[in-house]
Amino acid sequence: MLKRLLVLLFIPFILCSCTNNIEEISFSSWGSVTETKILNKLISDYEKNNPEVKINFIHIPQNYFQKIHLLFASSTAPDVIFINNLYLPVYKNQLEDLTSIVNTKDFYPQTTKALSIDGKLYAIPRDISNFVFFYNKNITGDINPDWTFNDFEKLIKNTSNDKHYGLSYERDIYWASPYLETLGFENGIKFYKNLESKYAPTPAQVGSSTQAQMFLDGKLGLYLSGRWLFPKISETAEFPYGIVTFPGIVTADASGWAISKNSKHKIQALKFVKYLSSKESIDYFTDTGLIIPARIDSSEKIKERAFLDAIPKSVPRKPDINFNKTRDSLNKQFFN
Repeated sequence: MLKRLLVLLFIPFILCSCTNNIEEISFSSWGSVTETKILNKLISDYEKNNPEVKINFIHIPQNYFQKIHLLFASSTAPDVIFINNLYLPVYKNQLEDLTSIVNTKDFYPQTTKALSIDGKLYAIPRDISNFVFFYNKNITGDINPDWTFNDFEKLIKNTSNDKHYGLSYERDIYWASPYLETLGFENGIKFYKNLESKYAPTPAQVGSSTQAQMFLDGKLGLYLSGRWLFPKISETAEFPYGIVTFPGIVTADASGWAISKNSKHKIQALKFVKYLSSKESIDYFTDTGLIIPARIDSSEKIKERAFLDAIPKSVPRKPDINFNKTRDSLNKQFFN
């Protein structure tokens, strides 16, 4: 189906739009104020260059997938949907197979694998997300990028005292995933649970603050997070900091743009998705510091090499349709 649509894109009489009607396509995404500004700029540029199209941007800042679920249930799903690999299995039967229109060599394989199910690509990747450590050099000193897991263990022991903790900690199997991938599930969960109170703060010690704020307040040597926190740390940290890969295996998540199977504007939706995933658009996203690009040719924009060094050490997370239920169940089992 999409191969035929792609051919039609190049038929002049379709491209020139023989009627005076403006075709409207809907596009949904979550995102912060910063991300929304980026999307509005890209949409504005696209509409200027494609006057036959109007993009109806549906910004859903909270409870995104609950609302997308309702839109699918009422047969009013957007034509273009921003989605991630965690929820992809839930909606794959309602999304177009985009495998035939993507040159996978343009993207990090972790991203195309994360957004594929049974060999079919259901979203064109925008970004890759994996864990790294931000570190406070006043507490940890400089960290060798080639450090080992043993080096990591020694560091958190040496930097945990009555003034600060060695590292951050979340009571969530999602945040434990690098330890589980590196040490295996049984050993990994034991190691991870042993970090709390010994080298990391308990919820009571965090109190009304957050792990991120504790790091910015100089109370954590290492903070496990991703690119999404980089803008805040780079703008507000009042101490010298560094970024280093997790000393083991991390999971890679990805986000991208999908097209609804029931869209009545698939030709225009496809054109818009190809524009959003182009090098020019992804470069623009990357320049803002918002993402680690899924496009390999846009990675030259990243100055903080630890984010890129983490990619070869990562494995794509492949959740099933019950991912969130499984996550909740494991959290109750291990972190109740």
